[in-house]
Amino acid sequence: MQDTKALINELLVEIFNRILTVEGEALKKEGIKLSMSEVHVLEAIDNLKEPSMSNISQKLGITAGSLSVSINTLFQKSYVRRYHDHEDRRKVLIALEQKGLDVLSVHTIFHDKMIEAIFQDLKIEEDEVLVQSLRKVSEYFKSYPVEE
Repeated sequence: MQDTKALINELLVEIFNRILTVEGEALKKEGIKLSMSEVHVLEAIDNLKEPSMSNISQKLGITAGSLSVSINTLFQKSYVRRYHDHEDRRKVLIALEQKGLDVLSVHTIFHDKMIEAIFQDLKIEEDEVLVQSLRKVSEYFKSYPVEE
């Protein structure tokens, strides 16, 4: 059992690191000069109905302080803008500028190609056990507490 746990740990770390590396290289080839964490902040903003700082940090599983650094950098580089909620002026929301939308377009194409390759190589539609296992791993990490 210990060998299995060690193997799963090794595979998860390897997959995570390799995806980030390949993804980063693909974006650099397209002229995008952002870190992968900054790109993922843009993606979280785009995917949220109400992209407040707390909602974005919760979605990404990072601290508000870490997000603040990323948002400030993205704001300075004109990828995002800040604005006040029209119903509650105390609440600051984040929106994507056109540069941010352009990055997400390239990022989406990368993910589409990656998933298409996985489907071709693994016949994933036939492997319900793999899909269920990945769902469980995803749920575990979603519930993992983030320290402030």
